[in-house]
Amino acid sequence: MKYAPKKHHLLGLLPDAWVQTHGPRSGACRYLTFDDGPHPEHTPQLLDLLRRHGLRASFFVVGQRVERHPDIARRIVDEGHLLGNHSHCHTQFGQMDLATQVSEIAQADRVLQGVDGCPRHRVRTPQGHLSWSLLRHFARERRSVAYWCYDSLDYRASDAATLVERLGHQPPRAGDIVLMHDDSQHAVDALEQLLPQWLAAGWTFDALAQDRA
Repeated sequence: MKYAPKKHHLLGLLPDAWVQTHGPRSGACRYLTFDDGPHPEHTPQLLDLLRRHGLRASFFVVGQRVERHPDIARRIVDEGHLLGNHSHCHTQFGQMDLATQVSEIAQADRVLQGVDGCPRHRVRTPQGHLSWSLLRHFARERRSVAYWCYDSLDYRASDAATLVERLGHQPPRAGDIVLMHDDSQHAVDALEQLLPQWLAAGWTFDALAQDRA
């Protein structure tokens, strides 16, 4: 299911150097991304599943949760996935002023640097909040925001069967950045069923590029 089509269309008009909403449309690659972890139960199961299939994905983690579970964050990095910045506290970004938003991102970067040694990381803001003032700040810093163009709505699903039905009825297209979450069991259980089918159909999966500037 597409998320906020009008907003996505507007963001898609911007260069990838500012906001990335999808990957290359040629080929057969999809980009699985997971927000809100690391979770002590669900994230390791998801990592096990990705490892079994030899796949790479992107994890946009919350700084406070990394502080509680640094071993899981290190495993994300060690197994070749992207470790992204999803703020430090995961509070309502739309209710913060710009200075507080920037501080949230900077604090999370410092926590993640303790895991992978990188001074900054790809950013995805909580709730996908992206005001023009925040976008201008990232552009000045030459930071590309990792957005998405396909929302799985796993956070609304009552169970994995509902999620499987939704993703099967309207599956992601080539190049789609797929929004999912690793703080519940729904994504794990749904992907247990869907990944073998998708791989058999010729789809590939990769992580987004890290912010190295």
